[in-house]
Amino acid sequence: MSMAVALEQYGPFTVAAGRIGIGALALLAVVAVTRPGDLVIRDLKMLGFILLLGILNFALPFSLLTWGLQRVPSAFAGVAMGSSPIFVLLLAYLFVPDEQIGPRRIAGVILGFVGLLVLILPRGSPELDEGGTVAARIACVAAALCYSVGAILIRRAPPIPPMVFTAGMLVAGALVLIPLALLVEGLPEITNTQATWALLYAGIFPTGLAFLLRVVLIRSAGPIFMSLVAYIVPLWAVLLGVILLDETLQLSTYIGATIILLGVGLTQLRFLRPR
Repeated sequence: MSMAVALEQYGPFTVAAGRIGIGALALLAVVAVTRPGDLVIRDLKMLGFILLLGILNFALPFSLLTWGLQRVPSAFAGVAMGSSPIFVLLLAYLFVPDEQIGPRRIAGVILGFVGLLVLILPRGSPELDEGGTVAARIACVAAALCYSVGAILIRRAPPIPPMVFTAGMLVAGALVLIPLALLVEGLPEITNTQATWALLYAGIFPTGLAFLLRVVLIRSAGPIFMSLVAYIVPLWAVLLGVILLDETLQLSTYIGATIILLGVGLTQLRFLRPR
């Protein structure tokens, strides 16, 4: 929602770069006070993970989301984020040796992808399609895929203090996106106070603070546990978008969200076993 408000004033790359840059500055300030000795990382393997994840967790998905949010409601983008457990489960099965997938989870994955098709397939002419273009819808789902790949890589990364890890990823993402935003959209002008406050909020809370918590949870509880946040992202996205931003969603968006969440629930359901 905050990115949708920020897009009223700023271009998509500026919003993505601003969100990452503000989050990076906020966390760097905390690291400088609490762990000043960790500001310099000399381990090349750590630096490689930080750079890769700065792109996969921040630069690429934020760019996809802000570009898509020009054409779809913020509530739709939140629903698309609900697909992340489906991707995480498949990736964990492929790259995390201990993760097993049985018939129930396979059925949940198939159901989840049916929900995704309901979300992204065309519903009519572009002029009448309130859900936005197919490309924009695919971009939102692709952002969820980026987060899922990032979650697996965070789990497999070498031991790095979570605050330093998150700050490093944000800095890496900012180094990629800020030059691109300046090149494509130029130096932004601050004329809309509401959009500027929305961008500051997006950088500090849903980016700096939230991704720090995300890293902590993935490293301690695993990517599949962390992906369960997808149950509440669509709920809050729809409530905030419809109530506060007066967004209109098509019936197919609600149907797709329901199917996706049913698929996610099926993949996570634990049956009681007799003693």
